Amino acid sequence: MFTPFHFLGGAFLGWSIGGMDFAALFGAAISAKMVRYWHGVAFACIFCILGCLIQGGQGIETISKLTTQSINTALISSIAAALAITILNIFKLPVPTSQAVVGGIAGIAIMTGNFRIESFAKVISCWIATPVAGFILAIPIYLILGTIINRFNFNIFQRDAFYRISLILVGCYASYAMGANTVANVGAVFVGAKVMNSFQAALFGGIFILIGIITFSKRVIGTVGSGIIKLDAFSSLSAVLTEAITAHFFACIGVPVSMTQALIGAIVGIGIVRGFKSIRVGNLGRILVGWIIMPIFACIMCLIIYSLVKYIWPMWI
Repeated sequence: MFTPFHFLGGAFLGWSIGGMDFAALFGAAISAKMVRYWHGVAFACIFCILGCLIQGGQGIETISKLTTQSINTALISSIAAALAITILNIFKLPVPTSQAVVGGIAGIAIMTGNFRIESFAKVISCWIATPVAGFILAIPIYLILGTIINRFNFNIFQRDAFYRISLILVGCYASYAMGANTVANVGAVFVGAKVMNSFQAALFGGIFILIGIITFSKRVIGTVGSGIIKLDAFSSLSAVLTEAITAHFFACIGVPVSMTQALIGAIVGIGIVRGFKSIRVGNLGRILVGWIIMPIFACIMCLIIYSLVKYIWPMWI
């Protein structure tokens, strides 16, 4: 029998995803005074929930099939992922939530002896491909957009209006891609535990992602990517468009990936075009370390929690 208590881990994950990923959608536009904060929140909420409900089911099906879950193991894996995110946040390491979730599920798979290697391999290969795809795609997008904008020969007022409208449109697209891509991180374990169907899981995840956007996003505005290179309006537009296309592609093939990884890959690609010296290599190294540590740490947390619960209350597992 399940109770509302069983959904706390998933609710926390949804809230944290919304709070942290909003900066990758509208952070640059808000910091540049192109969009007001609450307008950005409204746009993000509308298009994120649409992404969750329209295309989120594909990723949910993929993650739910990584291993067999009960409602109790779903709670353990969610709590392990949430704790891993919280602890690494304290140490100011970047925290890709999709990798935390899969790391937690991997811990359950190890303890129950139901590790589906092919499914995990597909997810991990897409993790690696995400920043690489963002990096490769950003270069032609940056160059093509630059060529198009220069041909219009905008005056200062026209250029301001162009960037304002473009950043809103691209932010809305990125919000849709974020919802379609990341909602599986919240609700898939409950589909695997057979207490929700895909639509219910998408709605549950979408609601808590929206709560995170509304209540927790303001504190991280303008932080995503700023430690790697300095972004102007044009670079921000190119980076967010690349991030959205990359994340949406992986949503279409049913594999949730990190929006931040797609964005950082794009930012590095833009940095290469602008000149390698503009990239802060030390900060980029810290980000890469965080990406490697996160799934391993979440898996270890899950193994510890599972073992403790099984020792103290063996009938509950």
